[in-house]
Amino acid sequence: MQKYLTITKAAKLLHVTPLTLRNWDNNGKLKAYRYPGNNYRVYRLDQIEAFLRQLEGSRAKKSARKIDIF
Repeated sequence: MQKYLTITKAAKLLHVTPLTLRNWDNNGKLKAYRYPGNNYRVYRLDQIEAFLRQLEGSRAKKSARKIDIF
């Protein structure tokens, strides 16, 4: 069974605001599902975890870069 998170709980896990999640949904960066009763945005927990792993991977790549300063 899949667990769904409200936009507020998902935002807290990602350390962003709910408005950021709405913008990401509108831009296609992180797609939300709609609860059929009230049309609220909800996010699957496994989707949020995968997104966090993706963010951590991109951070690791950035920290591995070296810049020579002359």
